[in-house]
Amino acid sequence: MDFDIDDRMQGFIDAAAAVSEELAPGYQQREKDLVIDPELRKHMGAQGLIAPEIPEELGGRGERALTAGMITEQISRGDINVGYVQVVGSLVGQILARNAHPEVAKTWVPRITSGEDIVAIGLSEPTGGSDAGNPDMTAVRRDGGWVLNGTKSMSFALHAGATVVFARTEEGRRGRGISAFLVELDRDGVERQGTPDMGTKCVGRGFVEFTDTWIPEQNLLGAAGKGFTEVMQGFDFSRALIGLQVIGAAQVTLDETWEYTSQRMAFDQPVSSFQGVAFPLAEADTLLTAARVLCQKTLWLKDAGRAHTKEAAMCKWWAPKTAYDVINQCLLSHGQFGYLTTFPIEQRLRDVLGLQIGDGTAQIMKLIISRNNVAREFAP
Repeated sequence: MDFDIDDRMQGFIDAAAAVSEELAPGYQQREKDLVIDPELRKHMGAQGLIAPEIPEELGGRGERALTAGMITEQISRGDINVGYVQVVGSLVGQILARNAHPEVAKTWVPRITSGEDIVAIGLSEPTGGSDAGNPDMTAVRRDGGWVLNGTKSMSFALHAGATVVFARTEEGRRGRGISAFLVELDRDGVERQGTPDMGTKCVGRGFVEFTDTWIPEQNLLGAAGKGFTEVMQGFDFSRALIGLQVIGAAQVTLDETWEYTSQRMAFDQPVSSFQGVAFPLAEADTLLTAARVLCQKTLWLKDAGRAHTKEAAMCKWWAPKTAYDVINQCLLSHGQFGYLTTFPIEQRLRDVLGLQIGDGTAQIMKLIISRNNVAREFAP
């Protein structure tokens, strides 16, 4: 494996680190405002910090997937939710670049990479979050296009200009007969409703209901009836990015905690001099390092054109759990000050928790890992 950071990648990392420093002071205020300022997105986009792996002809920088991961971790140190702009940008940007009609791709992918707009992704439904291969949402051909009916739950539901959705277009077994579409969210028949989440509030998660919503034929992504098998491949990429997103939030919390415990005095000495304080933080440092290397290896495999579905699933279940556990330990190490809402630790804990659920639960990820190790008839 080669994780070598060349001068070009280092430039992106440095730019992301600078943005992270700008973001950090406003992290808690963005939760109160319930929105990420569009100007922040444009600021990131201008520096190539959203979907940098997209080809240059579509507004990207032609970078490696590993570069996108490095950027995601840096930005998430300042604000994990703004880091999610880059995660979704890379996920949807690649889906559109690979599967969309050329005119659709030329219209929407540059809007993603520039930060001008967000394109969300609607896979989950209120009645079946983990059962993504069996959607209730339907799409039928009509008037030279498709008519959609159903409801999706998604991040950026309140703020996105468009979304990718999966709908059943023909009868079939789970995962079969499903098509993917790009849907502009200003079309007739689209209604949005926010959800009162305990964390990640500024990403505007919610339900989007489609009632007889017509879209043109060219908004079909990939082949009709093949959306689940063709378009879902992009999630291997985003699962590794999410791993680095939560690691960024946990790492900055750990760094703060090392500093705090070295200054906090008890029994006439810094509390970091006590093994009961320092050893859990040493364990946290080890776990974050291991999780980071796993995510970087997964992105390296993607860049090398090698299979990485199993490793991506490992990233998605283990990194969010590890990050949550680390932040929780850091909160406890801060004592009463960690519990205060005036400090960002408790918000990071809530924000990271949501990513143990969204984009694939731990149980689904472990199912994927199992089926990559043994024949399907021997797996759960």
